[in-house]
Amino acid sequence: MKHSTNQQTRRGRGPARRIGRTLAFVLPVVLVLSGTLAVTRVNWSGSPSDPVLTAADTSTSAGTPRAAERAPQDVLRDRLLTELQEENPGVALTHLQQAVNGRPSLAKHCASIARALGQAAVRVYGPTRAQSYARPVCDTAFATGVAAAHG
Repeated sequence: MKHSTNQQTRRGRGPARRIGRTLAFVLPVVLVLSGTLAVTRVNWSGSPSDPVLTAADTSTSAGTPRAAERAPQDVLRDRLLTELQEENPGVALTHLQQAVNGRPSLAKHCASIARALGQAAVRVYGPTRAQSYARPVCDTAFATGVAAAHG
């Protein structure tokens, strides 16, 4: 007895259909689980939980002030002023924007930090060159700092 090889009755049956059905079921489950795991790994509290950072903070000498005792905006301002001198104001402004985006609690200090960067840029680069680095980080605070230091 010969078996029929009619394509109409065999269409949709076979390994491709089984694989397709398996993927249709498994793929959404995998995506949901991986998304859930990714969200649970995000540090939503805003405080650093990296043990390396904690160990580094406690290893300072007794005579120097620890970074943990200083306000985060002061630490950021000092770091950005150093970057301004070592790199250029554009790099410092980019890192300021990234810091504010990454830690929204710094947004209320953004204008004062940008103003300080503008004033420092005038001392290092002069008013004309300092103004060339101005960008819309924290509104126009950098340009205000340049103008205040120049005027």
